[in-house]
Order: sequence, then C-alpha cells, then structure tokens
Amino acid sequence: MKRTIRSIGVAGVLLGFAAASPAFAHHSHAMFDSTKEVTLVGTVKEFDWTNPHCWIQVLVPDPNDPNAPPVEWGVEMGAPFQLLRHGWKPDSVKPGDKISVVVNPLRDGRTAGQIVSAFGTDGKPIGTDREPNKQPQP
Repeated sequence: MKRTIRSIGVAGVLLGFAAASPAFAHHSHAMFDSTKEVTLVGTVKEFDWTNPHCWIQVLVPDPNDPNAPPVEWGVEMGAPFQLLRHGWKPDSVKPGDKISVVVNPLRDGRTAGQIVSAFGTDGKPIGTDREPNKQPQP
C-alpha cells in the first residue's frame, strides 16, 4: 500500500514538471535580439494590461514618406505585477498618446520587440525604473 501511494506521489510530481515546462518555454526571450535597440516614435494605438504579458501597440510613421500609412509595432512588456513594481499603471499610456519606446527587436525582422524603456513627449520616463541613458533621441 505504501509503495502504491509513493508511486502515485512520484507520478504526480512528474506530471507537475511536465505541465510546467511549457510555461518555462513561453518565457524565453530568445526571439528578441538583445544586442540591438530600435527607437520607435509614434502614437499609442492600444495598451493591453493583461496576463501573461502587457502589450503596447504603437503606430510609427515613416519619416521618409509622410504619406505612407504608419507601421504598427507590438511592444511586449512584463506581467502587470512586474510593471506595477516598475512604476507602470493601467493608465500609464492611453490610445492617442505620443510616446518614444526603445525595444530589442524580433530576430526575424517582424515589427515587434521587447521593451527596454519608454518616454512621454515631455522626455520623462514612463515608469520609475528606467535607465536615463536609454532615452531616445528625436
């Protein structure tokens, strides 16, 4: 009987590890090129304050062709509880806000990246835990 209970316990632990492995894989940052930084200057289309990651959708105009439609960039952020610890709030940015965002871009060239820092039009960082030397230059 004890052997059966122990076997069930071991099976339960193994099942727990198996179920957790996709969550660990989900949090890989390998898709982003951390050796590159791209500065996006544009308008917030949407700010999704949601688990597992918050997102800012930014419409970035082409500086070389003002008649071209803006390009939409997806900016991945941390989870809401992580952002709260860094001074972000659900209303830190709103649709229509002009912002500058520094991202580590996707390696495959699609228009998305992981946030490094963000600044309002006043040049002040959004959130309190941003490096001053990462401020984008206009």
